[in-house]
Amino acid sequence: MASESTTFNNSGDGLMDYATFTEYSQSTPVPVYVSALLTDKNVEASLSGVGDNVAILPKMNTTLLDSLSRSDNPNYHRFKELEKSEYSILSEETGLIEGKNKDKKWIIDPIDGTFNFLNGLPHFAISIAYEDKSEIISGIIFDPIKNEMFFAEKGNGAYLNNSRIRVSNKSDFKNSCLVTGGPKINSKKREFIFKEYQKISTDVNSHVRKSGSAALDIAYVASGRYDGYWHREINYWDIAAGIILVKESGGFVESLNSGSFSEKKIDIIATNSKIHKELKNLL
Repeated sequence: MASESTTFNNSGDGLMDYATFTEYSQSTPVPVYVSALLTDKNVEASLSGVGDNVAILPKMNTTLLDSLSRSDNPNYHRFKELEKSEYSILSEETGLIEGKNKDKKWIIDPIDGTFNFLNGLPHFAISIAYEDKSEIISGIIFDPIKNEMFFAEKGNGAYLNNSRIRVSNKSDFKNSCLVTGGPKINSKKREFIFKEYQKISTDVNSHVRKSGSAALDIAYVASGRYDGYWHREINYWDIAAGIILVKESGGFVESLNSGSFSEKKIDIIATNSKIHKELKNLL
């Protein structure tokens, strides 16, 4: 893997240069494998309006897909296994691809925190969850810059790399460290979400953060770095892996919509359990 100093050492415009990204991605198995799900058309559509830097992603996808198609690539066999899978796949870039077995599903976000990535901010992740009969069974959230792998499996706990993780033990809500995400520009709840943020921020002495990566936000709740997380109108693929992480690390996570998670926009709350009631009462 390229070193962290190399990864974002570029021409000075804050972006990872293309040559460095190619070198980095080809030496990092998980990002290369997952990035194969990206398509030029879908990336451009999902990032329309971001700015001139959008053009870099389709170029990266072409290189990654070409690389994976070569039998000498160490990830070639993984790519081919994915193609043959009978399981369904839900991804930000592809939507739902139904397999022969509709009960079993991979839920994938190849780059969560895309805007951070495009602007050279070293805070983004790859998120993969496995769902069986509408229940998340296992999940992985990988931060390639910090080399942190958060993973959990139902009944077997949650881990960061090789160490067991637990949610925080904080019960003083006013001194809790919370994290959230802002509304999309076309959200009908935009004004409501801003007012909600202001109300909660006041209650916790302004200890509310916004990082730009929902996957890492919820992973940080699971590992005790944040005490609680809430987000309106979040996509399922952004938080699917995080659901099992929080549950297996001793926290509470729930949908505020109907009590269950789905493929539609979700209002989510995840906490260390001790501040759950107080945060939920403000939502």
